[in-house]
Amino acid sequence: MLTKLLAREVGRRPASVRLQGRVLFLTEDPDLIRRQLAGEDLDWDPSIPLRDDISTDEITPGWVCYYYDEKLGEYPYVGLRCDGEFPIGRNDVRNGGFVCSVSGKRRGKGSSREAAPFAEQAAGIRVVIAENIERIYRENCQNRGMLTSTDFSLIDKIRAGEEIPLESFIGEAGQIERDIIEYGGLLDYAVARLKGLVHVPEIPPRSRPMTVAEKILARHWVTDLAADEVGVDSVAPGDTGFVRTDLRFSHEYVTPMAATFWDAFAGPEAELNDRDSVVFFRDHLAFLDQVITEERRRKGLLDAAHALHDRQREFAARQGIRLHGELPDRVGSEAICHVMVQDRYALPGAVVIGSDSHTPHSGCLGAVAFGVGTSAIVNSWATRDVRLQVPPSVRIRVAGRLARGVTAKDLILEILRHPYVKGGEAIGKIIEFGGETVEALGVDERATLTNMAAEVGGFTGIVAPDSRTVDWLVERRGLDRGEVEDLIEGLASDADAEYEWTLEIDASSLRPMVAQPGDPGNGIFVDELADEVPVDIVYAGSCTGGKREDFDMYAEVVRAGLQQGRRVAEAVAAYIQYGSIDVEAYARERGYDRLFEEAGLRVLAPGCGACINAGPGVSTSTEQVTVSSINRNFPGRSGPGKVYLGSPYTVMASALAGRIAAYEPELAVPA
Repeated sequence: MLTKLLAREVGRRPASVRLQGRVLFLTEDPDLIRRQLAGEDLDWDPSIPLRDDISTDEITPGWVCYYYDEKLGEYPYVGLRCDGEFPIGRNDVRNGGFVCSVSGKRRGKGSSREAAPFAEQAAGIRVVIAENIERIYRENCQNRGMLTSTDFSLIDKIRAGEEIPLESFIGEAGQIERDIIEYGGLLDYAVARLKGLVHVPEIPPRSRPMTVAEKILARHWVTDLAADEVGVDSVAPGDTGFVRTDLRFSHEYVTPMAATFWDAFAGPEAELNDRDSVVFFRDHLAFLDQVITEERRRKGLLDAAHALHDRQREFAARQGIRLHGELPDRVGSEAICHVMVQDRYALPGAVVIGSDSHTPHSGCLGAVAFGVGTSAIVNSWATRDVRLQVPPSVRIRVAGRLARGVTAKDLILEILRHPYVKGGEAIGKIIEFGGETVEALGVDERATLTNMAAEVGGFTGIVAPDSRTVDWLVERRGLDRGEVEDLIEGLASDADAEYEWTLEIDASSLRPMVAQPGDPGNGIFVDELADEVPVDIVYAGSCTGGKREDFDMYAEVVRAGLQQGRRVAEAVAAYIQYGSIDVEAYARERGYDRLFEEAGLRVLAPGCGACINAGPGVSTSTEQVTVSSINRNFPGRSGPGKVYLGSPYTVMASALAGRIAAYEPELAVPA
């Protein structure tokens, strides 16, 4: 492998760039967008109502990601919703001659899919300008050789076709990020690194108090790639370098694109580095056949989705990689990747990377786990490490006692509506959850917090491992107690560790919450909803809501309802889906499957399904209302309807009530 890579010619970009083409302003006003698509060029004016919170789901909706080549260039922004409309259609961007795309706050939030910048790039976009840009999306742009900036003064220079110093797109970037931009992308940079053409900054010996995440990163810091040496005394926010990974995983939305990149980068005959620490999953599209529309079938999208699976399976077999794939005897998959990584693979003190923004899920065990894009996965297949600029840390301390019926989901929805988070201040930061309330949570509930650090916009979420972590690993995996206790030794934040900001929450003040449609940050207490909200669909499942403790909560509500002669409301279509075959076995042992069926729920085998608009439980019209335990309710995420997010208790109580309802354990009925 290295022989082919070392033979590749790579070089730095010129010191300035000339970008000739049009500028596309992604605005809240659909008419302004249509005017631009028709040929009108808008002059930049700060009064233009730019769209905020554009997610990668809107840049490339899930069905667009069935493609993993230049065909993606036909579809950027087809999911962009502006004032209830979708003004951009197939090939509109490519045909418009646009070279720059401009938007507002939190550009590229959500999924880590590199298909989003790939689609933009294939349509002609070379520069993205926004008020602030989410970490994974920004890195994916840079890894692909696209330029990003928050400097709106560049707009007129681009439109005029002026020479712009490359430095304008580098700014205060660290040395590695600078080199990646100068070499035109991560994979050419990787070759330059292997050839010794670039040098990773050294961290000098020093002693400083550290957070638990910083301690883990310091232990994994690569000091010499060739000599396979890792570990430094300490790291601090702003340090740039590479960290050695303990586990690298990807699912079928990403593996095919990564495999194609790999074959071009290293050659089809090249073996992945340390294949035993690589795992593949087929989890997102196993149920697609059941819900895909006839129109999309005619367009060949189902065939394209099946081709993703075929490509992943072929690559896994060729490389000898473990693939947790489809079930042999029924529709479904072995597991949602995050649930199985938590249950079978991740360990305290480990570094885990995955091709999905919810990879921080495994931070519940005291691991540093974070999502990366396709190019970063490919680079890690060659070097076993991943580039990193140590982020600042944010501490969320929760004190007091959660009331019965109030869960980690309610807690994270409260966090997501905080102005600091809604304003994008937590983007790219390490989110450390602690305090007596968090310490009292089970590992599955902690996973809800760390999983949804992705919605916070964080680099990762983590809970320091403790005796509960040890007990969980001993009981769940059968690990030796002494060995696990050795793993967590020293994995706690120092008393004087540095935090950029601390949020204090009184758990006793919380009540059951839902996030109103459009964004997980639209949280409101259920009892504060202005009107009664009838429900058409209930979906219980996903990586956030498909764990063992989640199923304990679902079962508690259903059992109480059945005891009172209550079942799923007549007008509601209710689905419940396991997060893995291990969770399914747990539920069946306790008779939950029979309980759910008796109550009128449709019980589904493991998989992502409705969470990614690819399985039973998706809406089919804009008028439908869904209450769901998933982690995101971005426009179009789970169908065209309106999606409310809630805890397992709230989701199941709503199924029985036929409207959004909280669960009152004291009364054992939906309120």
